[in-house]
Amino acid sequence: MERFLDAMSARGMTLYPEQEEAILELFAGNNVILATPTGSGKSLVAAALHFKELCAHTPVAPRRSVYTCPIKALVNEKFLALCRDFGPENVGMMTGDASVNPSAPVLCCTAEVLANIALAGGERAESVAAVIMDEFHYYSDNERGVAWQTPLLLMPRARFLLMSATLGNTEAIERALVKLTGAPAVTVRSDSRPVPLQFEYSETPLTERVADLLALKRAPVYLVHFTQREASEAAQDLTSLANICTRDEKAALAAALENVRFNSPYGRDMKRWLRAGIGVHHAGLLPRYRILVEQLAQRGLLKLICGTDTLGVGINVPIRTVLFTKLWKYDGQKAAILNVRDFRQIAGRAGRKGFDDTGHVIVQAPEHVIANKIAAEKAAKSSGKKKNAPKQKAPEGTPGWDAGTFEKLMTAPPEGLQSRFAVSHGMLLHVLSRDADGCRVMRRLINDSHEPDVRKKAHRRRAWQLFRALLERKIIEWIPGDARPANGKKLRVNVDLQDDFSLHQPLSLYLLDTLPLLDRESPDYAFDVLTLCESIVENPEIILRRQLDRIKTDELARMKAADIPYDERMAKLDELEYPKPLREFLYDTFNAFAAAHPWVENENVRPKSIAREMYERYQSFAEYVRDYGIERSEGLLLRHLSQVYKVLAQTVPDTAKNEDVREMETYFYELIRGIDSSLLEEWEKMRDPNFAVADADDKGGKPARPSNFDITRDAAALRRLARAAILGFLQDVAARDYESAAERMAWQGGTDIPVCADGETTLAQTFQTAQTGMSVPPSRTRFIERQFAPYFDARGRFRLDPEGRAAKHTYFGDDGASIAQVLADTDEQNDWEARFTLDLEATRRESRVVLRFDGVGAIS
Repeated sequence: MERFLDAMSARGMTLYPEQEEAILELFAGNNVILATPTGSGKSLVAAALHFKELCAHTPVAPRRSVYTCPIKALVNEKFLALCRDFGPENVGMMTGDASVNPSAPVLCCTAEVLANIALAGGERAESVAAVIMDEFHYYSDNERGVAWQTPLLLMPRARFLLMSATLGNTEAIERALVKLTGAPAVTVRSDSRPVPLQFEYSETPLTERVADLLALKRAPVYLVHFTQREASEAAQDLTSLANICTRDEKAALAAALENVRFNSPYGRDMKRWLRAGIGVHHAGLLPRYRILVEQLAQRGLLKLICGTDTLGVGINVPIRTVLFTKLWKYDGQKAAILNVRDFRQIAGRAGRKGFDDTGHVIVQAPEHVIANKIAAEKAAKSSGKKKNAPKQKAPEGTPGWDAGTFEKLMTAPPEGLQSRFAVSHGMLLHVLSRDADGCRVMRRLINDSHEPDVRKKAHRRRAWQLFRALLERKIIEWIPGDARPANGKKLRVNVDLQDDFSLHQPLSLYLLDTLPLLDRESPDYAFDVLTLCESIVENPEIILRRQLDRIKTDELARMKAADIPYDERMAKLDELEYPKPLREFLYDTFNAFAAAHPWVENENVRPKSIAREMYERYQSFAEYVRDYGIERSEGLLLRHLSQVYKVLAQTVPDTAKNEDVREMETYFYELIRGIDSSLLEEWEKMRDPNFAVADADDKGGKPARPSNFDITRDAAALRRLARAAILGFLQDVAARDYESAAERMAWQGGTDIPVCADGETTLAQTFQTAQTGMSVPPSRTRFIERQFAPYFDARGRFRLDPEGRAAKHTYFGDDGASIAQVLADTDEQNDWEARFTLDLEATRRESRVVLRFDGVGAIS
């Protein structure tokens, strides 16, 4: 305790009474519920608990502290902050999509990750001495609340710090903590804010109101929108404002952005807005752009931030004014006025201790109300008698609000916390994988849940149904009586499953049930496995709408050319769907599965082809984004690909994977890793100031890996990576895009390719990687074009369908470096090959495949 207080004194920091009370209780070994407003220093209390456990931590007797957050963006922000406070070697991060230094004594993760640790038990769970759950009001979230409750049922050795500005009554949570840990639980509560808030209801047009706030020096302003599209459109509209930043501020922004890569399709817009002092922050962005906006805002370089409510979920961004553009949002089922808790959480971002005397919260009146007011004022000022213009109405289906609605949200208490416990097969699998009697643990888990008795009965019934389904599919199996260990373990996870096997999707069991029905001998088997994986994850509606729009546009043009009557054209367009491979097969097998498994309830299979379409075309991330014009939803595409990859890698059993499936898995792993590794790079730079981030192009260039990573160690994986690079090269050649093909290859040390005496271009033995963003010397594209010209004259084209891409057409030399790719043609002659050389030393050094194209010739 004294060491922590000395550290605070050295920083010139004085504790608030609530902070001091909470820290004393934690150091006394008690649980604490910290219910104080945003900006009251809850993070410092959390840091004190991390400090306490880190001081007691040893490799022999580990004492880990875990900080959980509700959203990945907040995990990212807290992870980097904890690295700065405690050193990157002591801090790790785990989310569903990324993992950095996961065995560190201080771990930052999503609540779901901690819940899985608690469910699995064992040494990892027992080493957790302290749990800090930020934004604990997510305990009441309909879909995710179970993750906040699970650690409170299964981690008796830990001490808990539960934090939120909007908790309401906490007596039930106090009793649950005492029952679990045997230690007292104390609620430290205060309504006092270090920076008081001033509230205002505005009937001025949005752009004018923002201009007024800038003139009044009330920036930074967080403009709260509830759709990603509205946030991006607002950022574009606000660029019309003059003098958002001074000349010096613009120069500081330009310097801060000098070495930032804006190489994704949406990068150009982001760069333009940021240079103007405007940030955009929502879940549709790539993580690296969200992190950049947060970092620039923390340095005070952004005057305006147009974001969705994700920025209001605890992310440490200094804001002077919070401006709500409306007071309702779509909750997934209906449009509804914000609840008190959501409003308070977002409004609480206003006001910065040490910078502001007052925080400002402004709510805009509905746009039609503002328009009607302006029209009435114009009419009143006009001379002569004129009829009043007809009043505008609210858009159909949208809730209305007024100053009275605003008043209620300001003054009403937050809604009470509600238990959202639920049983899933993922939960069951984690519990049954324990080195103990998992059945007994599961029964205790349901009995101890914070649910009323009537719901506990339903949970037991569902758990039994899921248990039987796991047994029937041999995902778990009984241990024979004579082989059971002394710890009472009766079941085990099937030993044939991969180590990271997971059932994180609700319909994972359906996938396992259906995989054996696919034709493994079919050339489309790998694609069908991918379609099955893609059908059990959520639908990214924006992308699917773009696919359907493309289909309708093409079909409409065809029907017009065929002189089909208008009414018939419209009727046919209404019947069109976005691509749904294996549509009937998926629906039929799912209906049969659902009939045999009542626990499926409201779930349904969702055929679609996004990941499959990318793989079939062998497109890069950027190419796919541009093709469908989904620049504003880059992050959505990344999340979808990540979900599909996780199912493919962790749910599809190894026994169901042939070489084509493994190659597909490698493709998606490399694709996803290459899109955004900003967190890994930040962590590496903290560990090693000399760490250099490798250039990455928008065609899927790969960022740097940790320095000790050797890509060449796994020969099978290296061959799959080499094949992926070769097939991408051939995809460009087939499209006659020789410049892009040249960019994929490595070339010799000079800027051009030397020419032999006979005039033919050759390649030297030494070469270098083509630099991202540089134009390719014409000699390189000419070399590729000349090499393929005889082939195209003889065979017309080569195949890149599943048969053309089959692994049997790739031959690796005994030296491990020479590669021959047979060019499969439509006549099945298959008597030409493209030749490549793999530079193993450069591949090892750069942690990516470095290939040289040697030429094309007939197979001798």
